[in-house]
Amino acid sequence: MKTSIFIVDDHYMVIEGIRSLLQHEKNIAWLGHATTAGSCMAFLKGQQPDVILMDISMPDKSGIDLCREVKEKYPSISILGLSTFNQQSFIQKMVDNGALGYLLKNASKEELLEAIEAVNKGQKYFSGEVVETLKLSQNTVAPILTRREKEVLALIVDGMTNNEIAEKLFVSVTTISSHRKNLLTKLAAKNTAALVRIATQLRF
Repeated sequence: MKTSIFIVDDHYMVIEGIRSLLQHEKNIAWLGHATTAGSCMAFLKGQQPDVILMDISMPDKSGIDLCREVKEKYPSISILGLSTFNQQSFIQKMVDNGALGYLLKNASKEELLEAIEAVNKGQKYFSGEVVETLKLSQNTVAPILTRREKEVLALIVDGMTNNEIAEKLFVSVTTISSHRKNLLTKLAAKNTAALVRIATQLRF
């Protein structure tokens, strides 16, 4: 089964470069490209790819905002951020808005194929330099969690509800709710999805 790919980038040389890298891959189906956010959304009305390679810098709307819009309307599409920007804030915003991965434009063909395969399976993928950027930014503010908080966090990451966690740890639901609230505060997470993402990045 081929993975269908669509690229959103306002630089034609980048589009052609990636197309030439992927066009002879037997597991890749090239659906086309868009050079603006508007033309991307127009294309998606008729056809949805498995994976979108999305630049951050666009003429009519940032890739960060476009990422959120695409995920809201077409949640089954996997988005892979593709940029020259290796700043933690850009990476974080793309992930917060639904991107499963983030690659720099100096990535090798092998890394690009690996990233496409990973996000198509619903897995996260970050290029080596991006991982280092995230580690540096997180290590400076890595919070200290109690043993119990780490236990609760691990169960939250596993997808368990407060009731299920309370039952497993033989404590009250109120206690677990309190732990969850403390975790959200300590990890500066807005919601459970963000909590899980941050926990994964920090390897708690």
